[in-house]
Amino acid sequence: MSYIHFDKTQLINLNYSLDREIIRTNRSGTYTSTTIIGCNTRKYHGLLVVPQPQIDAQNHVMLSTVHETVIQHGASFNLGISKFPGNYSPRGHKYLEDFDSEPIPKLTYRVGGVLLQKELILDTNRDRLMIKYTLLEAHSPTKIRIAPFLAFRGYHDLSKANTIINKKFEKVPHGAMFRLYEVYDPLYLQLNKKCEFVPAPDWYYNIEYIQERERGYDYQEDLYVPGYFEFEIKKGESVIFSAGLTEADPKTRQAAFDKEIARRTPRNNFENCLKNSAAQFIRLRDGDTRVIAGYPWFGWWGRDTFVASPGLTLAVGENQTFLDIMDTMSKDLHGALFPNVGSGVMSNMNSMDAPLWYFWSLQQYIFFTGDTKIVKDRYLSKLKGIIDGYRAGTDFNIHALDNGLIYGGQEGIALTWMDAVTPNGPVTPRTGCPVEIQALWYNALCFYYELTKDEEIATFAAVVRESFEREFWSSEYGYLADVVDGQETDWSIRPNMVFATSLPYTMLSENQNDMILEIVKSKLLTTRGLRSLSPDDPGYKGYYFGNQINRDLAYHNGTVWAWPLGHFVEGYLKLHGKSALNFVQKIIKEFDGVMTQYGIGTVAEIYDGDPPHRPKGAVSQAWSVAELLRMMDLVKRI
Repeated sequence: MSYIHFDKTQLINLNYSLDREIIRTNRSGTYTSTTIIGCNTRKYHGLLVVPQPQIDAQNHVMLSTVHETVIQHGASFNLGISKFPGNYSPRGHKYLEDFDSEPIPKLTYRVGGVLLQKELILDTNRDRLMIKYTLLEAHSPTKIRIAPFLAFRGYHDLSKANTIINKKFEKVPHGAMFRLYEVYDPLYLQLNKKCEFVPAPDWYYNIEYIQERERGYDYQEDLYVPGYFEFEIKKGESVIFSAGLTEADPKTRQAAFDKEIARRTPRNNFENCLKNSAAQFIRLRDGDTRVIAGYPWFGWWGRDTFVASPGLTLAVGENQTFLDIMDTMSKDLHGALFPNVGSGVMSNMNSMDAPLWYFWSLQQYIFFTGDTKIVKDRYLSKLKGIIDGYRAGTDFNIHALDNGLIYGGQEGIALTWMDAVTPNGPVTPRTGCPVEIQALWYNALCFYYELTKDEEIATFAAVVRESFEREFWSSEYGYLADVVDGQETDWSIRPNMVFATSLPYTMLSENQNDMILEIVKSKLLTTRGLRSLSPDDPGYKGYYFGNQINRDLAYHNGTVWAWPLGHFVEGYLKLHGKSALNFVQKIIKEFDGVMTQYGIGTVAEIYDGDPPHRPKGAVSQAWSVAELLRMMDLVKRI
């Protein structure tokens, strides 16, 4: 039995199987995602979800799902499953025997004497999905019918039946080409053997996505089925169905499928699952290399990119990919700021910390490679521009105070990673001097001095250090304030103070770091990461659920985040060395269990603050995966 496997008992239990999702991506930004039984529960699910840059900067669901039917002796058995009002139809999951994830998603169906295997794989560099059907057992002539459910819509949207779609199709080798709307790329559906396409155009109404209903969004859509493909299949035969934006050569599909299989890292243990997942966040398109912050709904975020890149690339030996990411992101630097979300004219610059994480990310490159020269040659001018911009003042009232600390804040805008905003404004505004910004700022100054030996910067860094201890440290409480704004001091116990213990350059004594880590350990540490607020706080919310506003209120007020755990572990190892190994290894080991939950083979964005810390948010998050890989590297080095 493989590392990730589900048996019939688990698969036919919808309460179990619908909570477990697969996500597979390729380097062009295309992804395929659904539940382990093939029933879509989100509007973001789809077998072929691709960028359509001629329309906008987001992904689009082209092929939502397929329903396969096994035909023998004139009897039909539909293997598909979709949710309609009041029922699931058809209920093809009842034929499932098992689900295996090694090395690619593989489902096995048993229908009487028929045993049919279905495997899914994405082309690494093309916007194309391949599904391989293998008839393992059959005692009489067998046919398979494939009905494609087409969406042709943005992945944040829902499709509705209409009269303006283009119902025409063009025949192509062993298949057909569809283009429901002129603005879209065409979709080529083909097999690698002769088949019959039977036109039977129809709309399927009110398909429901239960996860969207839970999240308080519209959750019903209509999907267009243009007809079905039908072909005979013999015992032992494999037939490949491909869906792509360009025409495929049917003769090369088997070789292309085998080539893709050979490229895969086995998902046969926890570490390999993380490595596979890490690779899926890297997008190469139009000459740019970017990090997708999370799947299925995130794009690229500046802060997330700089936090995640070392773990996603350097920790797995992808040094050149790291530099490609830094080069791409460096082009987006505007003044002293990087985009919080997006790039170019589509960017939003409201990130106070992203430019400072840029420094840390480059420090990690030197840590992993020892190559200081390339950092100086390529990025030193960028680093100088950020420091100069922060000291002189930049957008969103971000500027250095007379005491050297960095202040930022603007009405209605959240500037730190705790950035949830409701109609009433930011949930955690943190206007003033947030603690992690000061830690990152001091680290940036010291790193710049390391590269340049600029004595003026060293003198300024010393001022920052003195001001930080005076303004943020409490001997009475034994920890750091979360935000200082000159009038009030916020003493909420949050994970933000942990960065002051972990960064390459820190401002505190070992005793102070020890006290901080102990308070974080006792109040915030869970088996899934660090709580964003202590349970003792009256504002604590232990569960992340409900509509957008309710979820935003909990997002940074108790919800557990995996990514700050990397800095807690790093600070702990710096302080305790080898004596901390067992403790840290146990922390990492706890995540072994999440590989068969929620996003299969990956790590979620967030978890409930209260036990049992159920996974929530995006099913696969870049910095969650990245920091676990970086933590594992830190342990290996010790």
